[in-house]
Amino acid sequence: MIKDVDSSKFIELAKEELKKMKELTPPEWSEFAKTGQHNKFPPQQSDWWHARAASIIRKIYSNQPLGVSRLKTYYGGKKERGHKPERFRKAGGSHIRKILQQLEAANLVKTKKEGLKRGRSLTEEGVKFVGKIVSEAKK
Repeated sequence: MIKDVDSSKFIELAKEELKKMKELTPPEWSEFAKTGQHNKFPPQQSDWWHARAASIIRKIYSNQPLGVSRLKTYYGGKKERGHKPERFRKAGGSHIRKILQQLEAANLVKTKKEGLKRGRSLTEEGVKFVGKIVSEAKK
């Protein structure tokens, strides 16, 4: 279902829908903060917070349950170290954690704490949200 739609198209449409939700507001520090130590500069897009939230929803839908640590690995990258070889670094966890908390407040994501598979997964409302975006993207 979600694999049938191009990821960039899904994220673009979901970003516009997430902007309408009052729970998903970027904090004041988001325009100055880097997303990880592998980056030289903060994101240049003005709406990167909502784009990352849409990307996180897509990732959780595909691989639920997911925790902050696995998402940090997914959004990490290679750090330039001068003449030394590049090395992989995880992304920062603060913005991922805050986005997940905001998605929980919007009732799109829930936390699973029992059992071996812990992390965040989509609620029924979150699955409906993804289905709506996918149907829009297919048109």
